[in-house]
Amino acid sequence: MESQVTVRIPEDLRTALEAASKKLNVKVSDIVRMALNEFLGSSEASKSRSAERVRGLIGSLESGIPDLAENHRAYILESLKNGE
Repeated sequence: MESQVTVRIPEDLRTALEAASKKLNVKVSDIVRMALNEFLGSSEASKSRSAERVRGLIGSLESGIPDLAENHRAYILESLKNGE
């Protein structure tokens, strides 16, 4: 079921990995597995919809443009025309 993979990494990355292992009190191999799951998109967080992951941020930013939602197309076209 499980397979073993050998990877060569730079010394600075190895040092950071070992420090994280000690800080989190988990094995280096566990950190590598967590990082691979996150990167490859097989974690539960990446399976959920993007909007669900950022729900707390939606509507929390102020653009200073009161009608941006209604006239977003016009603002985008103007921005493209001006080279912004």
